[in-house]
Amino acid sequence: MSFKNINPPALGTPRGYSNGLLTDVPGKLLFVSGQVGWNQRQEITTEDFVEQFDRALANLLTVVVEAGGSPGNVARLVIYVTNINEYRNHTREIGERYRARMGRHFPAMVLVEVKGLLDDRAKVEIEGVALLNP
Repeated sequence: MSFKNINPPALGTPRGYSNGLLTDVPGKLLFVSGQVGWNQRQEITTEDFVEQFDRALANLLTVVVEAGGSPGNVARLVIYVTNINEYRNHTREIGERYRARMGRHFPAMVLVEVKGLLDDRAKVEIEGVALLNP
């Protein structure tokens, strides 16, 4: 399976995401529900924003792998945060954690600030769509 990044020059150069991903390979779509930084007992164990981001992304990838995929199969991510400034203040550390799990694969992404998430202690929730081989 292959993706082609679609990044029109008129939109400038994206940093850490792609404006669009195009694939011509048939496959199965996997829709991954929003994942927060829970452990196996569904407990948030840290207030640290970067740790919660890392755990939420790991949880999302656990679903992708269970379905037969890998990080490179992720076509879209939606990242919900309860404090956009906390995200901005930690972009370097978030980028390091992201690349440790996803490599240099940058799907189409959205970042949204929200008032609250499922767990009152959650600061980050990540949902996604992956394209799996048929």
